[in-house]
Amino acid sequence: MKQLKTPTNLSNLSKNKSVFTDTAGLMNGLINPDPARKKTLVSFLKNEGIRFKSIGLLNLSFVHRSAGNETGNKNNNERLEFLGDAILGAVAANLLYKNLSDRPEGDLAKIKSIVVSEDILSAIALELQLDSLLILGKGEELSGGRGKKAILADALEAFIGAIYMDSGFTEAYNFIAPYINSEIEKVLENRQFQDFKSLLQEYSQKKFKRYPQYTLVKKSGPDHSRIFWVDVNINDIVYGPVTGKNKKGAEQEAAKLACKALGIL
Repeated sequence: MKQLKTPTNLSNLSKNKSVFTDTAGLMNGLINPDPARKKTLVSFLKNEGIRFKSIGLLNLSFVHRSAGNETGNKNNNERLEFLGDAILGAVAANLLYKNLSDRPEGDLAKIKSIVVSEDILSAIALELQLDSLLILGKGEELSGGRGKKAILADALEAFIGAIYMDSGFTEAYNFIAPYINSEIEKVLENRQFQDFKSLLQEYSQKKFKRYPQYTLVKKSGPDHSRIFWVDVNINDIVYGPVTGKNKKGAEQEAAKLACKALGIL
């Protein structure tokens, strides 16, 4: 694996300069932290070696929509999540393109889908202890929202988006690239890179002479942050439903669940 380098064609996009100029509209209610909250956020930044010009923007990245729903404050981290998702995808694609020059596009796409998956992102969020920084509504808190993979993954993406808005692409890249590079290395070592749908199809055809049948049970969430619920039927036994950020990802998760239940893995 080549040494990580920030892409030179992007490094000057917003070097040492904030591209976030309209902070005034966000510095209210849930978004503007009180002294105790500010102390917690500053401690987090110090531990991670990250600098933030706008502590309010950082705070916003951890505000789940459930908190706003209960207070009437519409500000939450969904827009930052949308932005961070795009940045994360660009970082992963750049690493794969530059470091795996011998791999075809199909392989790069499969690896990328793994390293930016909900499972991986939520694990990184827990490593960073973002769960302790989340601002949730009472209902979401009581339902275990602080430990939900989707919420944790979204919070990480929002945090990446906040870094970009506060300090530019270079800082966002330098923060997340080591984590993504580590996951890519795991995939290449075959610790995570498995096509569960192919494994399940091969097993089902051989044992039952039938193909797995995937069903999209439902979709939820806003357009930019859909959650897909999918189950899979193997020989008239249904496994799931499970969730994913897209239909293909959810199908892979359903296949993984079925593979484990059938003893294929």
